[in-house]
Amino acid sequence: MKSNFGGEICRRLWYAGVMKKKKFRYGAVIASVLLSALCPPPGGSLAAFASTVQEQEVERQIQGTQQKLEEITGQIDALTDAQDLIEEKIDDLNAEVINMLTSIGLKEDEIAGKEEEIRRKEAQIAQAQKEYEAAKKREEEHYRAMKIHTKNNYENGNVSLLSYFLESSDFGDMLNRADYIKKVQEYDKKLLDEYEAIKNQVYDLWGQLETDKRALEADKAALERDREDMKVQKAELEKLLTKKRQESANYDAEIAKAKQEAATAKKKLQQEQQQLKKLQEQKKASNAASGNYTPTSYTSMIDSASGSDLGKKIAKYACQFVGNPYVAGGTSLTNGADCSGFTYRVYQDFGYKLPRTSYEQRGSGASVSYDQAQPGDLICYDGHVGIYIGGGYIVHASSAKTGIKVSAATYRGILAVRRVI
Repeated sequence: MKSNFGGEICRRLWYAGVMKKKKFRYGAVIASVLLSALCPPPGGSLAAFASTVQEQEVERQIQGTQQKLEEITGQIDALTDAQDLIEEKIDDLNAEVINMLTSIGLKEDEIAGKEEEIRRKEAQIAQAQKEYEAAKKREEEHYRAMKIHTKNNYENGNVSLLSYFLESSDFGDMLNRADYIKKVQEYDKKLLDEYEAIKNQVYDLWGQLETDKRALEADKAALERDREDMKVQKAELEKLLTKKRQESANYDAEIAKAKQEAATAKKKLQQEQQQLKKLQEQKKASNAASGNYTPTSYTSMIDSASGSDLGKKIAKYACQFVGNPYVAGGTSLTNGADCSGFTYRVYQDFGYKLPRTSYEQRGSGASVSYDQAQPGDLICYDGHVGIYIGGGYIVHASSAKTGIKVSAATYRGILAVRRVI
């Protein structure tokens, strides 16, 4: 009586129209909140209303968690983009160092080639120097021979070529003497020309070698400057690389932290979603006995069918879960159930204990013919079971592909119809 008296007070206050008094708008809002908390709308139960409020609170929590998760995800994306940019800069710096080392290496190879060319030229000069020394020796020997020959001629009184010709016995002898003198002169000239050619070759080689040596020294000096510059640049690049690597490592830490926060938020979101599903399932289960259901497209079909009110309540209740998943071995009306798990749980929410398998459920209750089937009856097939809702249709957990759905009762061969209630 006390609870009925309180409910009557709530209903009277609800219909009093407090919120219509515009001059007390703010107070009316407060009164409305208090009334909503203390007194459910007419036609509802206080427990159902409290359950709805709790669901709304969980939904707000889910919304807040989802928003936080989206913010964290956006943060992770931004951090990842920033880190990618740093990694790109690190790659550029590494490439710069490699290119610098490659450039120095090419210059070193070029100088090594020049040094090899100088060694080859020094070998040529050494050979030319030997030939020069040999030619010079021949020239000096020939010169000494000419001096001796001239000295002998002078001591013997043969002081002139004219007297040498006049001493000839005849014209032929004179020609022979002239030919001899010519050959001697030609030989002398040949030796002299050979000597001069070798001498000039040696001088030319020495001149070119000196020029090449000066160029090589200039190249070596430039290489040393490049090496020093490279050392400075490499040190700067390594310093910058160290800084960038540290920045990247910092991003790793921030990203890892953000991912951990995201994982925590995801876990929290899953828990809240599970909590909401549980509340919804509990609400539907609590509504099972009271007959408060969310209307579906099958409600009118169920109401128009012949049968008991309890059977129709069971059918209406079962249709609320159409679209939910099929899960082998499951008995959850929201998270997933198989065919016998679906019928098992629906009947359990109405206080009836069914066996767990479809084969065992085929022996539950009393057998009736299909033409006498009523909403709430079990329609049994080979390895499958569903709940009759009237009009020739059943609601059942069909398959993993289609989930909980409504199908024609005769979509496959019926083995039995069992009336549990």
